[in-house]
This record gives sequence, structure tokens and C-alpha cells, in this order.
Amino acid sequence: MSATYRAAIRTGLPDASVVVDHFHVVQLANKMLSTLRRRTTAEARGRRGRASDPEWKARRRLLRNREDLTDEQFATMWNPLLGEGQIGQTLLTAWIAKESLRNLLALARTGADRHQVGHARWKFLTCCADSDIPEVVRLAVTVDRWWAEITAFLDTGHSNAKSEGINRVIKLVARNAFGFRNAEDQRLRTRCVTTRRARGHLRTAQL
Repeated sequence: MSATYRAAIRTGLPDASVVVDHFHVVQLANKMLSTLRRRTTAEARGRRGRASDPEWKARRRLLRNREDLTDEQFATMWNPLLGEGQIGQTLLTAWIAKESLRNLLALARTGADRHQVGHARWKFLTCCADSDIPEVVRLAVTVDRWWAEITAFLDTGHSNAKSEGINRVIKLVARNAFGFRNAEDQRLRTRCVTTRRARGHLRTAQL
């Protein structure tokens, strides 16, 4: 979600449709949650987060999807934060906004009509506005600015999530191969993990 990239695409490929998929939008929401957690901890406690802080213990679960949390995991995240006071309530409000955004993005590939999309968008923007949290409001403003490109995703369902996943695997292989001098072997290792169906046809280079 870069305005520079968007301008470059519109200049070089004027007939192309720019699509922002759910991967990057949710990533933006998760970054918002992490930034908010650090700020609220610093303001309320005058220091960085520690392992004993409820918001620190819940930091990973705050970034997970609701459907990926068991009831026990959800209660372990929700209840301590709710009882923590202002810090916890602020984070839970931001988490609800993130889940509201995910519900909006989940309408892709469902054949939802404009009324359903509009209602989900209204719920998300209202949730953000009512929160009165600067980071959450900025997220809503960003989503609103990129709404045309997000709408293109909702209409087409186009996503580069697979290429993002492959790119992550390639980076992981490169990190594991740090210090290796056989570039051909590293390339073949990368092909093996990213083209599993063709793995039987690949032979690693001789070291």
C-alpha cells in the first residue's frame, strides 16, 4: 500500500486495475495494534513492556484472528486485559476494530452485494471513529483513502498471498544458507521448497 507504487502503475500501466488485497490491509491493522501497545505501555508505565505485563503476555494473541483462537485462548487474552484498566480496554477496542476490518475483507469471493459491503464498511468506520484512538483513526483514514483499490479486491478476489508466502520461504532458505558459497546449490534448494510437485525432478548441485 504505497502511493508511489500506485502512481507508478497508473503511469506505466494506465489500463490496469490496482488491487490491494487483504494480506496487506490486515498487516497494516496488526502493525497498528503493535504500535498502540508500545505507546500505551510507555505512557502508562513509563517504560517498555515486560513479561509480567498483561498487554505483553497478550501481544501475540492480539495479532491472531478470532477464529484461530480457542475459547480458552480468547478468555486468556480478553479477561486480563479487561481487568487491567485503560491500557487493556484501549487495546481491546483496537482489536475489535481490526476484527471489524477483517469481517469487511471477508466479503471477497462471497458474492456480497454493495449493500452488504457498505454496511460492513460503515460498521468498521464507525467503530474506529467511536474509539477516539489516534492509531485506530489513522487506520480508518488509510483504508478510506485506498477504498477504490480495496473495493477492486472485494469485487475480484485477486490476491498475491501465494507469492508473499513463496517469498517468505525463499527468504528463510537464504537465511539458512548464510555462509554457503555454492550459489547453484542455494538456487536449487529454493526451487525444491517452492515447487514441491517438481521436487523429484530436481538434483542438488555437487558440493
